Amino acid sequence: MWRTRPVLLLAIAALVGLVASSYYFRVQGRKTTGPPPPSILPDDTASTANDWVWKQTANGKTTSEIRAKDFRQVREPNKFELKGVELHIFNKDSTSYNLVKSASADFDIGSGVMFSDGAVEITMNVPADEPPNGRLMVIRSSGVHFETKNGKATTDRAATFQFDRGEGQAVGAEYDPQTHELHLLGQVQLIWRGSNPKAPPMHIETSDLRYRESEAKVYLSPWSKMTRDTLTMNGGAAVISLSDGAISLVEAENAQGQDKQPNRSLDFAADRLVMNFDDNGQVNKIGGDRNARLVSESKDSQTTITTDHIDLDLAVVRTGDRSESKLTSALANGHGIVESKPAPGSATANPETRILKSDTIRMKMRDGGEEIESVETNGPGSLEFVPTTANRPHRLLTGDRIWIAYGPANQIQTMRSVNVVTRTDNPKLPGAKQAPPPAVTRSKDLTASFEPKSNQLSHLEQSGAFVYEAGDRKAKADRASLDQAKNLMTLNGGARIWDSTGSTVADRIVLNQKDGDFTADGGVNSTRMPDKNGDSSGMLDSGVPLHARAQHMESKDHNQHILYRGDAVAWQEANRLQADTIEIDREDSKLSAHGHVVSELIEKKSDNPGAANKKPGAPQGPIYTIVHAADLVYTDDDLLARYSGGVLLERPDLTVKGREVLAYLRENSAPADGKKPIDAKTDDDSGSTLDHAFAEGEVRIVAVGPQRTRTGTSEHAEYYVHDGKVILQKGNPQLVDSYKGTTKGNELTWYANDDRLLVNGADKQLVHSLLRRK
Repeated sequence: MWRTRPVLLLAIAALVGLVASSYYFRVQGRKTTGPPPPSILPDDTASTANDWVWKQTANGKTTSEIRAKDFRQVREPNKFELKGVELHIFNKDSTSYNLVKSASADFDIGSGVMFSDGAVEITMNVPADEPPNGRLMVIRSSGVHFETKNGKATTDRAATFQFDRGEGQAVGAEYDPQTHELHLLGQVQLIWRGSNPKAPPMHIETSDLRYRESEAKVYLSPWSKMTRDTLTMNGGAAVISLSDGAISLVEAENAQGQDKQPNRSLDFAADRLVMNFDDNGQVNKIGGDRNARLVSESKDSQTTITTDHIDLDLAVVRTGDRSESKLTSALANGHGIVESKPAPGSATANPETRILKSDTIRMKMRDGGEEIESVETNGPGSLEFVPTTANRPHRLLTGDRIWIAYGPANQIQTMRSVNVVTRTDNPKLPGAKQAPPPAVTRSKDLTASFEPKSNQLSHLEQSGAFVYEAGDRKAKADRASLDQAKNLMTLNGGARIWDSTGSTVADRIVLNQKDGDFTADGGVNSTRMPDKNGDSSGMLDSGVPLHARAQHMESKDHNQHILYRGDAVAWQEANRLQADTIEIDREDSKLSAHGHVVSELIEKKSDNPGAANKKPGAPQGPIYTIVHAADLVYTDDDLLARYSGGVLLERPDLTVKGREVLAYLRENSAPADGKKPIDAKTDDDSGSTLDHAFAEGEVRIVAVGPQRTRTGTSEHAEYYVHDGKVILQKGNPQLVDSYKGTTKGNELTWYANDDRLLVNGADKQLVHSLLRRK
């Protein structure tokens, strides 16, 4: 044991020496081959590093990460100075991040805020586990603050940004990855493209923009301006909705826009305006709420729509590489007004302004969107034609529904309405004191056609309980038509026209609206009312209604000239006239009848002063004078009725035949003023009856009494009703008495009332009498 102990101690000493020498040589080797020791840090620097990495985590997931090529920690203030910086701000699931790159930045680890004074590039929504792809938004700016705790980035300097559908710029920007909201603070300008790279982009301007990625919406305030090719819109606050990164909808407050194209321009405005876009950025629908307005102007016309709400449908028309939005239809809802007028400098002749009003109005455009094809109302409406010259009529139509079809150059071609009322105000005629009264019509159905070049009303058809009124002139019929060029209104089926002067009923009546002249055909029945200011006399008694029937009637000069033709019959009280044709000229106080004339004149009992001396059994009631002739001409000035063409005059006890009869009538006893006149000729009360008559040519007078018959012949005869006197002259007058015999003479005068006969012989010629024995 003791022998081995010295050996063991010697071994331990040798081992310690070996280790010590080994350590010495190793230290010496390091001095010659190892890295130099670090330099001494400046006093304000706590530490430095290369390829520095800093991470922040929550719930076991990385929320943000900073990488820097160079790192320096500053003592006062406590911050990190970074070079070649990349900041990754992850989403909640850490599946993507926003990438921030900057040449240099300062990072305050205490507040978690990094600031880059130089240029900064931000790429949003970079996939965490795969290369960047898809719609990436890149923002470039400077003076950017980053909050690593929530990922917010802000700057008050100029910024530009770029994404797959466009680019833009602004002054001042904020981005919050937690809400996915980008806020551009001023002088915002955006260029947004559609899916077609050749299609014109949308240019957007505003002073404040918020892009909320989660909503896929862009908010502009307090004003907005959008321009795309020919389309421009200016408004207040606006909201842009996106679909797959493309603009699909724009909603703007207090907005107005214009789409100006070579042959057509659209101006639109509303308190709230909505525009829909297709994938190529073309507008395919426009809607306006509250005070909506649309002005469509072409080379020929200008159409303005105002309404509570308007919907415009547009179709995309492609020409080569170019596409345009063309208006196809418009719908106005609520207090709709469509006003169409000729465009300034239009060559349209005699233009009118047309104003259509209804709660709901639909307008359809022709292909190309430059001209109107049709307009209709979904309910009651009115259409007003306002003349642009003083010599044209002003028209207004109201109906339960209105349909309008247009021809070229936005000119109305046809129009239809139901349960309709029309009003026409005609201008004052030259020299007139006032304009004529308005013409008003009513009917269940109306159709109208217009002149293709002048846009003026050409023809109008109304049917179903048609009614017409113009002042005191009125009319009605089953249906009616208007020829505007001739200003003729035609009434068909149960036609009737009337005014203060009288009325006419017929199967068909044609009225000249300008002067009131009319013609009537088929079952004509008319009444001419008494003339309060007229004289009462003869066959034209202005104080008694005049009735008439015929197959045809013509009235001119406000019923002053009237013609009845075809089985014509006219009568006043019991006085009656019938003929093939009857003409009345009240201006010249003249009446004429032609063809199969039959005239009946009543003589009341009191009209015949000799009636009291008549023998018992003689007629005591009304006495008629009936005249048959081929023609009659009566003049009221001399109360003379001239019958011709073979005449037969009949009274109850007397007949007169001749080639011509001149019948002189008494003045009537019942004038319009109700006063009782004195007959200047007879000095007795008289009605419209015969006073005396002259017969010419082959005259034959036959008086038939209870006991005998007297027959007188001559070439001229005179019959005086008041005295019952008959005078035969010329042509060897002769009177044959069936009781007393035959008497001849140069002139025979016979008094029927007291049965006296006076005979005058000619010079050197005896009177010849042949007496018949009892």
